[in-house]
Amino acid sequence: MTETTTRTATAVERYLEFWNTADAAGRDRLACEAFSRDVEHVAPVARAEGCDAVLAFATELLTHVAGHRFEARSEPDLHDDRLRLRWRAVAPDGSEFATGTDVLHVRPDGLVSSVTTFLDRAPDGFAAHHH
Repeated sequence: MTETTTRTATAVERYLEFWNTADAAGRDRLACEAFSRDVEHVAPVARAEGCDAVLAFATELLTHVAGHRFEARSEPDLHDDRLRLRWRAVAPDGSEFATGTDVLHVRPDGLVSSVTTFLDRAPDGFAAHHH
């Protein structure tokens, strides 16, 4: 493994752990370990700028999908300081709730400074793309 692949693998682990942590205090700690203070997160349902705003967005989203897990569907694709993470949200009963792709920018220090989320298969009743 190169330094870049090790750094991005660690960033992906922290990123998924952040989204899978139900405990607010744990998620707050993980936000500081995963994201830069000036992180930008753009998703079909929201745009959040700054670590605190991403944390607030995650807290709100996770109240609607309590018990769901986010997991990688495949190994991330790497391109310089960017990576493409294909993920799926799994409901407590094991069914696939939604799938998506996140494009992350990982800084040299391993922190994620931007996330762009695309919904590949939106949950029932939700449009995959927002304008």
